Amino acid sequence: MFVFLNVIRKPVTRLFVVFAAFWLAACQPVSLSNTGGATGTSGAPVTVALLVPHGSASAQEQQLARDLESAARLAVSDLAGVTIDLRVYGTAGQPAQAQTAALNAVADGARIIVGPLHAESANAVAVAVANKNVNVLAFSNNPTIAGGNLFILGQTFQTTANRLADFATRQGKSRIMAVYSDNLAGQLGRAAIEQAVRNNGAILAGSVSYEFSQQGVVSALPAIRAAAETNAADAIFMTANTAGALPLFSQMLPESGLGPDKVQYIGLARWDTPPQTLDLPGVQGGWFALPDPLRTAQFINRFQAANGTPPHPIAGLAYDGIAAIGALASSNQREALGRNALTQPAGFQGVNGVFRLNLDGSNERGLAVATIRDKQVVILSPAPQSFGGAGF
Repeated sequence: MFVFLNVIRKPVTRLFVVFAAFWLAACQPVSLSNTGGATGTSGAPVTVALLVPHGSASAQEQQLARDLESAARLAVSDLAGVTIDLRVYGTAGQPAQAQTAALNAVADGARIIVGPLHAESANAVAVAVANKNVNVLAFSNNPTIAGGNLFILGQTFQTTANRLADFATRQGKSRIMAVYSDNLAGQLGRAAIEQAVRNNGAILAGSVSYEFSQQGVVSALPAIRAAAETNAADAIFMTANTAGALPLFSQMLPESGLGPDKVQYIGLARWDTPPQTLDLPGVQGGWFALPDPLRTAQFINRFQAANGTPPHPIAGLAYDGIAAIGALASSNQREALGRNALTQPAGFQGVNGVFRLNLDGSNERGLAVATIRDKQVVILSPAPQSFGGAGF
C-alpha cells in the first residue's frame, strides 16, 4: 500500500524516514525469534522517541496514531537482550508541533526518532535534530524527502517498479509502455517506471499521461492506443489504483483494442485492495506487487490478538522501526544507531518481508509478484527472503 505524502525540499540536510515489516534482526535478515520481555543485557536502556499524530483534528489520523503506538509497544515487548525506553510524543499532524516534540525528545535523552507521519513534519524534525547526531526514521514512502539524517520506511514506487520490471523482462516482455496520471504521484510513478524499464534492459515503448479525472481517462485513450501500436508495446505499466483510474482503464482499454490478450497489464499500485477490485474483469491476469503475504498475515493476527482490532496498513512501520533499533542496539556496536549500522547491506526481516535502508535515505523491499485469476490473488513469484534473490 502506498501512503503518498507531500514533498518538501529540505534547506540543508535532507530527511530521513522509516520502513515497514515484521519481527526484525540486524546483520542477517532474519526474524527475532527469541521474543519475550526485554532483559537489558546490553547495558543501559536505549531511549527512543516515537512521534505520532496524537491530538490530530482528523479522527482517522488519531486511530492511526493509536495503531502506530500499539505496534511500537508490541515490538518493545518482543525484544530480548536490550531494553527500549519508549517515549511517545504527539504531533497533532502539524510540522511545528512535530519539531517541538523532536527537540523535547532529544532533550529527554532520545538517541533516535521513529516517525513522524507527514513529509512536512518529517522535514521539520530532521532539520531540527540534524546537528544533534540523531537519526530520524519517518513513516513515509516519498524518496524525495530522504537523505542526510532522514530515512524512509514506506514501500517506494521505485522498489515496486523495479520488482515488476524485472519480473516482466524475465517473462519475455521487452517493450513496456508507461501510462500515468498528470498529478505529482503520477509523475513520480512515471519516473520510477521509466527508470525500472531501462534498468532491466527493456525498451520504453512510450509514456502517455492523462488528466486525473474521468474525462481525462477517456480523452487519453486514443493517444494510449496510438503509442502502443506505433511502438509495438507488449505491456502497459499503469500508475492507476482502484480509487483513481484503474476501474475505467480496466474497462476501456479492452474496448479500445488493447485487451489483456494483446498487452500485459502491470500495476504500480496494489490491485487486491479493496477486495472489490478483484471483481473487475479487466484486472484478471494483471501483474502487481505486494509485501510477503505470510509475514503480513502473521503480523495482522498478532496485532489483533493483542489489541482486539486489525492494524492500520502502515502500523507495521512502527513495529519495524523499534525492532530494528532493538536489534542494532543489542549488537553492542559503538555506533549502533549510526548511518553505517542502519544501512547495513543485509538489511532486516520485517513484518512485511525483508528490507534495507539505503545511504540516500530511501529503502529497498522484498516483494512478491501476484496476479488475479477467477477473482482470486495468485502469487506468481514469492517475495525473496534475503537480498540477492529475485527482485534484487
